[in-house]
Amino acid sequence: MKFKATLVGFSAILMWSLLALFTAASGKVPPFQLSAICFLIGSLPGVIVLASKPERPALLKQPAKVWITGIAGLFGYHFLYFTALRNAPAVEAGLIAYLWPLLIVVGSALLPGERLRWYHVAGALAGLSGTILIVARNGVAFDEAYTLGYGAAFLCAFTWSGYSLITRRFGAVSTDVVTGFCLATSILSFLCHLGLEATVWPQTPFEWLAVAGLGLLPVGAAFYAWDYGVKNGDIQFLGVASYAAPVLSTLILILFGFAELSWRIAAACLLVTGGALLAAKEMIFRRRREAAQAAE
Repeated sequence: MKFKATLVGFSAILMWSLLALFTAASGKVPPFQLSAICFLIGSLPGVIVLASKPERPALLKQPAKVWITGIAGLFGYHFLYFTALRNAPAVEAGLIAYLWPLLIVVGSALLPGERLRWYHVAGALAGLSGTILIVARNGVAFDEAYTLGYGAAFLCAFTWSGYSLITRRFGAVSTDVVTGFCLATSILSFLCHLGLEATVWPQTPFEWLAVAGLGLLPVGAAFYAWDYGVKNGDIQFLGVASYAAPVLSTLILILFGFAELSWRIAAACLLVTGGALLAAKEMIFRRRREAAQAAE
């Protein structure tokens, strides 16, 4: 059960690796408008499932703390991330925001039944190092003039890691509730768009396909998979493995001609893969022991 749930959670990371490609292909749609459209699309599969089974909508009746956590996690993360990018250079803001996997690993020590080992932290630091190689390939220069953006990026990292860790405590809450989180995030993003942005629609069928891809996968199904994974899987491994997203994203951009292969990318792949294997050490050996015992 735990291994299967971990694989489901890891599928979210694979889907998030498509985020940069689809975003680049979606044209010049402003971020909050894009978020509103994509989260609306992402909620549709859940709405269809809820509508097809009369007993399932009752699963949306959850305590206020569940709704506050979910909406703050999904909408809060994106609001802070967009704010960071508007008020600080993308490289520095991205690096700070991508502290969230490390925060998940370290914060997991506070969860009931979880033990934080040295190899979890070492694996997360290796993944972070790989991410730095990818994101900061042209150097990093922090400037106090961008304090607001840096602060938003830090809050962004704490928001997503906090959401993921708190969600673990809501293990009895059905993943169906993510449908409601997506709808609420879509509405709030739309309100932000009205107040902060000028409307720009995709210009070609290809751009519309990219927007649909965003809504169905990295800004849709990924959040359902992540919810199930962090509730039932190995959250420490998922935290470390999350550093695979920027590396895989870069490899996909290379494949489609948006970037070029370099030694940094190769080194980042080794660091992230090694870190993930190190963090999964206990899970891998446990499965081997169970397989050996079953064969006896």
